[in-house]
This record gives sequence, C-alpha cells and structure tokens, in this order.
Amino acid sequence: MKRIGILTGGGDAPGLNAVIRAVVKSADQHGGYEVLGFKDGFEGCLDPEGVVELSLDAVHGILPRGGTILGAANRGNPFARKVLRDGREVMEDVSDEVINRIQQLELECLIVVGGDGTLHISLELFRKGVPIIGIPKTIDNDIEGTDVTFGFDTAVNTATEALDRLHTTAEAHHRVIVLELMGRDAGFIALQAGVAGGADVILIPEIPFEFKGICETILARASRGRHFSTVAVAEGARPKGGGQVFRRAGDERMTARLGGIGQTVAEYVEEVCGMEARVVVLGHLQRGGSPTAFDRWLATRFGAAAFRLAVQQAHGRMVALRGSNIVDLPLDEALAVPKRVDLNGDGVRTARTLGLSLGD
Repeated sequence: MKRIGILTGGGDAPGLNAVIRAVVKSADQHGGYEVLGFKDGFEGCLDPEGVVELSLDAVHGILPRGGTILGAANRGNPFARKVLRDGREVMEDVSDEVINRIQQLELECLIVVGGDGTLHISLELFRKGVPIIGIPKTIDNDIEGTDVTFGFDTAVNTATEALDRLHTTAEAHHRVIVLELMGRDAGFIALQAGVAGGADVILIPEIPFEFKGICETILARASRGRHFSTVAVAEGARPKGGGQVFRRAGDERMTARLGGIGQTVAEYVEEVCGMEARVVVLGHLQRGGSPTAFDRWLATRFGAAAFRLAVQQAHGRMVALRGSNIVDLPLDEALAVPKRVDLNGDGVRTARTLGLSLGD
C-alpha cells in the first residue's frame, strides 16, 4: 500500500474540502493507495497526533462545505517556528523534523494545498528532498503560475452580493458607503467585484489613488442627482505618495496584517466632500461559506490532477489552470513572481470604459 499525504496550509478558502475529497476518491479508484491527512498545515507534521487516515467515509458529504476538515494554519512555517528555549521564545528552523516525520510515514509524496506563503515553504522543502506536489489555493488569486486559484470565485461572489446590498441602503440614506475587501497586495477581488457590483469608485493596490479623484467622482454624481455612492477598496490600496495601512505590524514569524484603508477613505469623504460616509469591512465573510460551483469544479480538477502527478512521481510541480485546461509546471517557475492586476489588461480597461473611477 503506497501512502500519499495531504495538508491545507495558510488561510482557509472555499473549495479546500473539494480538493481533499478529490484526492481521496482518486486514490480509492486507482487502488493501492492510502491517503493521510496532516492537521493544521505543517503543524501536523510536528504533532504526534497530527496525522489522520482519510477514507471514503471521512470525505463523505464534504464537497459543499467551506473551510477544511484538516484545519489550516498560516503561522506554521517550519523554517521559522516559535519554540521555548530556556524559558524564552525563539525562532528555530525545524524543517528537518518535518522531513523526518514524512520519511517515517514512508510517504510517496506530500500534496500541499496553499497560497503563496505555503507553496514557497513547500518549494524549500522540495529542495531539501521532500517529494512535494503543489495545489494553488487563495481567495486573493495572486499566484502567477495559474490563471485562477480556487476560492477566488466564491470571494468575488460574496463581495458582489455585499455591494448589491450596500447600494440600496446607500441610496436610501444618501450616503457614501465604503466596502473594504481582502486581497493583500493584489486587487483582483476589488476590481472584479467592483465592476460586477456596480461600484462607483474602485481602489486597488496596483493603482495608487488620489483622494481628490475620489471626491471628484462622488461630487460629480451628486451634481447629477445621485446623492449616494459606493466605493470598493482593496485592503492593500494606498494613496499616491503614501503607504499601505496596517492593523498589525509583522515579524519574522507572522506577516503584517493589512486593514483600515476603508476608514481612512471614509473619513476623507466626510471631511472634504461633506457627505455622510459609512464603512463596511467584509473580512472573513469572503473566506467562509459554501464554495461556488466553479470553485468546486476547479478544486476537484486540481485534486485529481495532483493525484495523477503523484502516481507519475512528478514531484516539485504545481497544478494550474491555463485557459480551460489543467496543466502542471515546476513550483519555482509558478512562484517566480507574484501575480498582480494587469494595468493594461481587459479588467482595468473595462472599468475605465464604463467611466468608473480608479482613484487616479
């Protein structure tokens, strides 16, 4: 019986359970394969109780469920893990312990489902000899090697529905409502949801904005009798000449946490435009809930493709969507540069053609 391991690292995303299910069902259909799941990302490799057997019964009924039955952790970097030494906390490289655990379990390969951070960890483990296969997952859609990551479609749908609802209350109360959305340094969620949800202003990290440009759009609408506006702002957006807004500083163990740019924009609108403004931070609602049909479909295809790579022993590779096809490519190539909104691409051109303000 050959063994395959799977873990889900980083932040959760709708579709993770669909991937797990696809790997387990593929292994069952192929025969001769056992699937082990690691709890809470790479932390499961270090916990004696962190490994579970994934049978067909274990994945029954999980396809429409959000989250992940294995748990996820975006603080479990084995190359920089916080441990206690002589009564004080220090950062240590425990990657060799992870490698030893994988070797003890006699895994044919470890399928890692994660975003940019988790997959970079996987690449480093692969370089140290771990048989890794990567599956790209992030609601931010910021992995260059694939056209789309699963979880993104659900996040955009959630954000679009929020804008639909905020539009009616903004109109009723003659207010400006600012919706702050996730995405880190990429503006894909804000741009696509902003266009789909009819936002009047869309602010993304790739286009530093001017506050006066926001007010010009809002006041121009008011002059035409539209005494309300909606603003979709990515959490990583920043004004020209200024920096991003953070809720928490980062350190060697945890990345800095973005948040607060929506409040900054709303305060400026009230002070300069003279219009009442409200802020809604959609936050983790974008991560939760049942995945869309597209995300279930994509996640299932990714899981099945990763299993096929495992059978072929094609390690150090990542599955990806290119056009309508599932392909695979080397992890280092897939992660060479982060993906950002193309300023000359159709998405930005569409927004400008429609007359939407991008703050510049």
